[in-house]
Amino acid sequence: MRPPVRGTTRLLYGAGLTAALVLPLAAPAQAAPHPRTPIAFPAADGEKDGGKEGDKDGEKGQELPGMPTALDPRAEAVACTPASKEEAKKQDWSRQRLDLDRLHRHSTGAGVTVALISTGVDPEAAGLGGRVTAEGEAADDCVGHGTFLAGLIAGSGGPTPRLAGVAPDAKVLALRGTDRRGQPDEALVTAAVRAATTAKADVIAVAVALPRKDTELTRAVAEARKAGAVVIAAATPEPPPRVSGEDIPSRTYWPAGEPGVLAVADMLPAGARPDGALPTAAVDLAAPGAGVVSGGPRGKGHYLGGGVAVATAYAAGAAAAVRAAHPDDPADAVTRRLTATAYPADIPQLDAYAAVTTVLGVAGAPAAGPERAAEPVAVRDTSDTDRATGRATLFVLLGSAGVLSLLWAGFALSRARARGWRPAGTGPGKG
Repeated sequence: MRPPVRGTTRLLYGAGLTAALVLPLAAPAQAAPHPRTPIAFPAADGEKDGGKEGDKDGEKGQELPGMPTALDPRAEAVACTPASKEEAKKQDWSRQRLDLDRLHRHSTGAGVTVALISTGVDPEAAGLGGRVTAEGEAADDCVGHGTFLAGLIAGSGGPTPRLAGVAPDAKVLALRGTDRRGQPDEALVTAAVRAATTAKADVIAVAVALPRKDTELTRAVAEARKAGAVVIAAATPEPPPRVSGEDIPSRTYWPAGEPGVLAVADMLPAGARPDGALPTAAVDLAAPGAGVVSGGPRGKGHYLGGGVAVATAYAAGAAAAVRAAHPDDPADAVTRRLTATAYPADIPQLDAYAAVTTVLGVAGAPAAGPERAAEPVAVRDTSDTDRATGRATLFVLLGSAGVLSLLWAGFALSRARARGWRPAGTGPGKG
């Protein structure tokens, strides 16, 4: 009785053929790139929402007061923003998005000065003590918004280190660009830019936006850039209350529209701009601008804030971290880093960690405004890896060919045995 080799041989042949077809695909599959841009990020309370003011800060049941961007200009008396009685316990989504925990292992902004043009900054605010220079009216932050922004740029986080700013060892030069109620003033902004240039600030962050181009402000910005400062500005003002159905046309705001200025807009956790954001074509970079936690000028409590100025502060902090890590880079190279390493999107999204750690190509033209000519990121040399992958693929192909050869030989032998070792095509009665 002949052994039942025919069914077994066919089974082995099929298995070998499948292996030969599948194995060569295994090595390339491992080299597939990992998607760089996340789909969504949690808001401050862990939910995927827009992070509006008043949302929970990360601990169930706890809410933080909202930080206003300005006070009511119609009120007869000025009532400053009261101290918050609530303290945040956890890191919000924006700091996770910017990967600040990893960033601080490479740069904390030490030795860099950021001039912040806003509502002023309280030099003695929690988490900012000893690193803020503010003289005269700039030390009186009635609104609290400037102090809130300073915490995002250079705050230490106090008892909650994970709530530190982007560049916690940087210094802040506080300058007023608004009146005491937070209303922007072009003469104050111009004077502040000039004061920042005189003080040799490394980064100048203009957290307000003006509706009209001003000759003196244009000169002041040009002088600041000539002196080597990275100038960053809010791409738009904060949106005013709108009448239902009202359509606000797109326009350019200033000084964000000046050549070489990095214009920054705010984004939600999912990467989109907030509903009602003022339209403008002059945006170079988007940064977190909703559901963001920081401190204020009074007390040790925290607030929730958002808007274009918040995004501008985050970009300024990232610029400080880059300048500290790459002290020989000129201002245009710093700006190029911020844009070239951003998450790819309709509006590139700030990646502070990548801006500090990525190896770029040879510096070229400036990266911001009409002068921008951003260059691609230089890819590391992968020739050794490519050769190893080629050898592995060749080995798999040769091995698969060997398996097929053995299986075919076995199949041929089994067929010959079934014919009684007669040549193919001869029947049992022939011969």
